[in-house]
Amino acid sequence: MIRIDSVSKRYPDGTVAVDRLSLDIPDRAITVLVGPSGCGKTTTLRMINRMVEPSEGRILLDGEDVRERPVNSLRRSMGYVIQNAGLFQHRTIIDNIATVPRLLGTSKRVAREQAAELMERVGLDTALARRYPYQLSGGQQQRVGVARALAADPPVLLMDEPFSAVDPVVRKGLQDELLRIQDELGKTIVFVTHDIDEAVKLGTMVAVLRTGGHLAQFAPPAELLSDPADPFVEDFLGADRGIRRLSFFASGELALETAPVVPIDADAERISGAATAPYLLVTDTDGAPLGWAEPERIVAGSIDKDQLLSFGRPFRPGTDSLRTALDGAVLSPTGWAVAVDGDGRALGVVSQQAVGEAIRAAHDEHRTDAKAAG
Repeated sequence: MIRIDSVSKRYPDGTVAVDRLSLDIPDRAITVLVGPSGCGKTTTLRMINRMVEPSEGRILLDGEDVRERPVNSLRRSMGYVIQNAGLFQHRTIIDNIATVPRLLGTSKRVAREQAAELMERVGLDTALARRYPYQLSGGQQQRVGVARALAADPPVLLMDEPFSAVDPVVRKGLQDELLRIQDELGKTIVFVTHDIDEAVKLGTMVAVLRTGGHLAQFAPPAELLSDPADPFVEDFLGADRGIRRLSFFASGELALETAPVVPIDADAERISGAATAPYLLVTDTDGAPLGWAEPERIVAGSIDKDQLLSFGRPFRPGTDSLRTALDGAVLSPTGWAVAVDGDGRALGVVSQQAVGEAIRAAHDEHRTDAKAAG
């Protein structure tokens, strides 16, 4: 465990970056530090590996004050990932990843073998091993940064807004990759971000800091969203925190309707069966959704695929949340979300009304559980 014990950081000009901050950061979990600019997130992170020395207070790593350890030894025991990866531009990808093992005395051959394994772990093609950072995309460079931080198998991983410089699609992929890696490796991760959505998605625990380096709230994401500590936290979470909270409600209990799902004959482009509904979800012969058809546009069982309406964003019951299901229903021109399995085959459809009923039931269950716990 990392214990931050009444830590403050004051600069000679009188600026207070962190003010009497106390946190117990749990082992083998992702703790996210989030808050507005100037709240001391990065300063706190850098005090853990002594890139910044605290003005007062202590930071303990497994019960030992980090100031009692040689600074180089301390930093080599912690992976560190920053925005824009911070790679050595004159070194190949494989040698970037092998940097710390080589510093620790690992032979070049073994270090490169381990680096190649790490490339695969973070989702990088090993064919990129001999390239240089400038030859990679921003997302690929960030993956290299994560691989390099993991190279010495450190128990602690510090991440300072590592995904903020990439586009939203790449960012989501990197977030998913981090969660997958964490599920496999179980590191103690301290992650800094200014994005509350990222904090809620990644964090086991989330520390919301206010300007001046004061702790506003430290709680699991679901608790943070359901019970913000004060108006500052509530305002920082934003007007759509109720929608974010749906990320913690499972979609597995949604009752799917299968009657509107109809397959199409690939050759004749004809609808099989005689299902009737306000809209029909047309699938290909493998069961993958193609789009929505209005029944009146179907003539003698024939359908023009070019006239199909978009089926929106599908969701996977039991894997995705009620937030994803609701999003799919809202994005669909018919108001119905499409449920698919892991292979993309349609399992059924669910209406906005049905998702709404599931949300109310989830809230009722949460209140019941809260009363029982209290």
